[in-house]
Amino acid sequence: ASHGIPQVAYQLVTRAEFASTPEDALARLASLGFPVFVKPANLGSSVGISKAKNEIDLRNALRLAFDLDRRVIVEAATSEKPREVEVGILGNDDPQASPVGELTFDSEFYDYETKYTAGKAEMHIPANLPPAIAGRARALAIEAFRALDCAGLARVDFFYIDSTGELFLNEVNTMPGFTKTSMYPELWRAAGVNYADLVSRLVELAQERR
Repeated sequence: ASHGIPQVAYQLVTRAEFASTPEDALARLASLGFPVFVKPANLGSSVGISKAKNEIDLRNALRLAFDLDRRVIVEAATSEKPREVEVGILGNDDPQASPVGELTFDSEFYDYETKYTAGKAEMHIPANLPPAIAGRARALAIEAFRALDCAGLARVDFFYIDSTGELFLNEVNTMPGFTKTSMYPELWRAAGVNYADLVSRLVELAQERR
């Protein structure tokens, strides 16, 4: 936020706060409007994430998330269902951005089942985006990487709203999936860096950083 990188509205709530003043916490979180997305702050792979459409959903989502983390993020939904676009970053002090990729799927959001069930989601590299939007996503991804003092690699994920041209930073994933069918290596494959060379480059960057 201090770097002016656009994000959706959000609130942070802790397990201790919710345990001591649940009604106050719920009122504050509901001020974001429904639906909201409830996320454990320190997990991955969409584990423990819920979409809450009302206060009952929100209570249940918070209980699930607090079973997994003491800190939970509650995020407002975008004005319409966004497109999910992703950029791979490679480097230390001079990070480089991959082409932009897009994930498409039929589920309400990119949940655990959608991520890890064959055929539930499809990768599109490069994403079918206006060149100016793709360029902005790549520039914002590098800016976010630098703002958080990341190193080596990251996959920076955005929400893109077709009707308005808005991009919202969703996540900076500092250890993205790295199977041969994961988005990160495929983004770099599209940039002409094969899997073996990518692994070698990451080892070099780790040695350089150390």
